[in-house]
Amino acid sequence: MAAMLVLAGCNGGDGNTGPAVATNDDVILHAWSWSFDTIAANMRDIAASGYAYVQTSPANTCFVGEDGGMALFSMPGDSVKGKWYYYYQPTDWKIGNYLLGNRDQFKAMMDSAAKYNVKVIVDVLPNHTAVDHTAVLPDLDAAVGGHDKLFHANGFTDIVDYNDRYECTTGKMGGLPDVNTENPDFQAYYMNYVNDLLSLGVKGFRYDTAKHIGLPSDPRDSLAERNNFWDVATGREAVKGIRLAVPADSLFIYGEVLQDKNVKEAEYAEYMNLTASSYGHALRNVLEKGDFNADSLLIWHHPADGSKLVTWVESHDTYANQHESAGLTDEQIRMGWVFLASRSQGTPLFFSRPAGSTRQNYWGNNRVGARGNDEFKHPEVVAANKFRQDMSGQPETITPSADGKSVGIARGERGEVIINFSNEPQTVDIKTPLPDGEYKDKVYGTVFVVKNGTLTGQLNPLTSYIIEI
Repeated sequence: MAAMLVLAGCNGGDGNTGPAVATNDDVILHAWSWSFDTIAANMRDIAASGYAYVQTSPANTCFVGEDGGMALFSMPGDSVKGKWYYYYQPTDWKIGNYLLGNRDQFKAMMDSAAKYNVKVIVDVLPNHTAVDHTAVLPDLDAAVGGHDKLFHANGFTDIVDYNDRYECTTGKMGGLPDVNTENPDFQAYYMNYVNDLLSLGVKGFRYDTAKHIGLPSDPRDSLAERNNFWDVATGREAVKGIRLAVPADSLFIYGEVLQDKNVKEAEYAEYMNLTASSYGHALRNVLEKGDFNADSLLIWHHPADGSKLVTWVESHDTYANQHESAGLTDEQIRMGWVFLASRSQGTPLFFSRPAGSTRQNYWGNNRVGARGNDEFKHPEVVAANKFRQDMSGQPETITPSADGKSVGIARGERGEVIINFSNEPQTVDIKTPLPDGEYKDKVYGTVFVVKNGTLTGQLNPLTSYIIEI
């Protein structure tokens, strides 16, 4: 039996499980590589599964690779060619691309989102263009004052040291030429795209490679007068008479600021929410070991407060690039998700794996545009999403078992989630703030007993249980 750990925020609380606390209550479905039509067709299920937001892949005009093939990732000899990452190679800033759909299809998706009261986050990536920068379309070149004005002076120099802030914010990353995001003409053109999305009802943005766009305190490229992109992007200032069309505090804006040495997370957090990449790594370590004690999940591994963080078990990068997380089973991913969704802070993002994917075949049915597998609406996932909403304002109490095989996450005295991280049955015997009594979980009807402040019951392998009073 282990002692209870009462956490009213990201770094601990005062042990009081009564008064309400500030909580993050929403969850995001990352509909990775789903087309606009596919997202629209599944909006009812997305809403019914408890997601407040759905995040699309990039909606901008992009490089057409491999003759427009629609494979997620083709290998030599495959009959259908293509790569998912071409939509991360902008050639213009207008709505619509060959991989996900045109502007009319995007608008239809937005109409469906409004019908089911789901908010849409769009992935945006102003930091770079396509690897083949000659594919940039004439309208973009003309808008910025000519092709040579589109890029930083250092924009074609490969980044060697990612911890050197000048290289990191002005240099070429992974073959992608670095855009002069400080050019007012570029800023104005890009903000017209953002405002067009907002006019259709978009409620948020994920900024890809955000740590590669300079902050005011960063060294400037020789072609940049000021490092003011984030002030423009978040509506703090206008550019050429154009300003973010709605207040930034009415949107959910977060940046992919992957953690490393010399990354200015605290300064980025002054502008937007941030990805908790180190926390995701710690959680995957726990899942791989089947042991809550294998890493520290009681701190956020981040200088920003938990309320400012987007949390995940895995992202599209950890799954699709180096396959860092792709070996985890769907059951392990599910246990990690239930843990994140049960917590009082962080805004969890559920990555939708490809339909038909297995631990031997990561690409599954291997088609851009198709819906992912059914895990986003698994009963345990849905129950955890709704538990999070129902527990709004309730502090959390995290109680791992002594051996780390299982953990309880209580929210005040109103509910508790119990997770078995191991692949073997477990007997749970932990302290809880729940009142004495007998409880059934919402998914399986499994009975748990609370007596004298101790919760007991039987857990199946890699299974979670949700109790609400």
